[in-house]
Amino acid sequence: MSSDRQHRLAIVQFGRMLHENGFVAATDGNLSVRLDENRLLVTPTCLSKGRMRASDMVIVDMDGKRLAGKRRVSSEIGMHLLIYRLRPDVQGIVHAHPPTATGFAASGYDLNRPLVCEVVVGLGSIPLARYGTPGTPELTDALEPLIPNHDAILMANHGVVTFGSSLESAYMKMETVEHFAKIALVTHLLGNEQPLGEKEVEKLHQVRHRYNGGTAPAPPRRPVAADDLQSEDLESDDESKQTAGSRR
Repeated sequence: MSSDRQHRLAIVQFGRMLHENGFVAATDGNLSVRLDENRLLVTPTCLSKGRMRASDMVIVDMDGKRLAGKRRVSSEIGMHLLIYRLRPDVQGIVHAHPPTATGFAASGYDLNRPLVCEVVVGLGSIPLARYGTPGTPELTDALEPLIPNHDAILMANHGVVTFGSSLESAYMKMETVEHFAKIALVTHLLGNEQPLGEKEVEKLHQVRHRYNGGTAPAPPRRPVAADDLQSEDLESDDESKQTAGSRR
C-alpha cells in the first residue's frame, strides 16, 4: 500500500500534468485517492492544480466531512463520493476540462463511435451524461446510471471525469479521452469516418473483458452509418440533453 505521503505527491504530480497539458485552467478540476474504506485524500477548492503542494490536500470521510487539512474541500466532492461508493474497484479519480473532449460534451456529443481499436479496448465507450449543476445532486443523479459500466464519462456543458485502479490509471484515461476526441474531430472534418464493424467491436470487447480480469464489460455499441448520423443530428436538442449517451 502506498503511504499517505506518496498519495499526496502523486496528486501534486498529476495535477501539474493536467495543468501543463491544458486539461484545466485557473483553479478548475479536482483529483482524489481512496486511502482506505473510510477515508479519501482530495484536492482543495480554489487552488490551481499546477501549484499544489502535498500539504494542501484534504482528508475526508465517506460523507465528505473534513477529517484533516486546513483548506476547504472541493465543491464537487459529491461526484467523487458517488463513484467510490458505486465502484469498490476504483482507487483514483480525475475530473478536468480537456478542450476537445469538453467541446464534444458542450455540443451534445458522446465519444462512443468505435474509431480506434485501442480506445475500445481501454475504455469501451465514453458516454455523455446530461447536464447537472456542479456541486449539486443534479450532477450526481446524471452520472449515477453510467458509473457502473464506464471508466470515463463526458459531462454535458462541463467536462470529463475518469477513474481507475490508481490515480495514474485515472489520469492516463483522461489523456486517452482527449487524444481520442482529437481523432474523432479530425475524422469528422475529413468527412470519411470509417468506424469498426460490429464483429470487430465484439472481438475488442472480449479482449477488454479479459484485460479487465473478467469483470463484466459494457455491451458493445452498434456502429452508426453516416446517413444515420445525419438524421440523428436533426433530432431535437431537448431530447439529447435528457438522455445519457447521445448520438455521435
